[in-house]
Amino acid sequence: MEWTTLLQKAIDYMEAHMLEKINYEDVAGQVNMSGYNFHRTFSFMAGMTANEYIRNRRLSLAGQDLLATGQKVIDAAYKYGYDSPESFSKAFTRFHGVSPKMARIKGTQLRLFNPLVIKITLEGGLVMDYRMEEMKSQKFIALVREFSNEIINDEENHEIPDFWTECYVKKLVEPLRSLRPEGKKDLYGLCSPKKENETTFRYGIGIALDEDTGAWEESSLTAAGYQIWEEEPQTYVVFKCFGEDGSSISEMWGKFYKEFVPQMGYEAVDATDYEVYYENGEPGLFCELWIPVRRK
Repeated sequence: MEWTTLLQKAIDYMEAHMLEKINYEDVAGQVNMSGYNFHRTFSFMAGMTANEYIRNRRLSLAGQDLLATGQKVIDAAYKYGYDSPESFSKAFTRFHGVSPKMARIKGTQLRLFNPLVIKITLEGGLVMDYRMEEMKSQKFIALVREFSNEIINDEENHEIPDFWTECYVKKLVEPLRSLRPEGKKDLYGLCSPKKENETTFRYGIGIALDEDTGAWEESSLTAAGYQIWEEEPQTYVVFKCFGEDGSSISEMWGKFYKEFVPQMGYEAVDATDYEVYYENGEPGLFCELWIPVRRK
């Protein structure tokens, strides 16, 4: 399914069921995608998560209702899926900048959040460097943590960058880097696909275990909190992310879905994607982004 068709079908479903108890998992089922892949695809294409879209649309509609009909706050809260008037009032105030009670007063300024509209624009004509890699089964050893799916493409969330900072400040990656020879102390940011019915994904920071890795004892490393991460053979498309921070990764994910996928006949699969941070990378390179793909 082309991204424009997928996005339109997802938007149509959310708009038709806006007053029902739905989330991104329900929408994913309508476009025949796993929840994890849909969450990531939608967020990079639309610039927000599906849950964020639903929440903003509901709060915008609630503002219109309160202003036009003067309905009770408790009725608006339950109509738009909130468990209590208190939780609704907090969300409403954050979104509109005024309380629901104030919204019923003529002249109060409210925020309007309209449905997404897909427009056909002239794109392409730009160079997009990539390469295809066939990776054999691979092992890594890494520090691993669980993160909520909701943080994907959330520009205000810094949990993963903070994880990297913590690893450097506390020198948690040094025991791993010490196993690698000079010039090959590359670090990997491993991002697992979400398992069915789970609301989190795993993210690990570590090194590859290969012929260049020095002698290591699994029991001592695992006792210290490190984990073995194993990957099956997989096809990857690889992009270079140039920039000073992680925004270059988000930008490349957007280009992957909007430019690479429609033209190349590939699609993302539920397998680990990762970033490679080279010890001796080329000038301006933040990392390489490895995305698991298959032919449609």
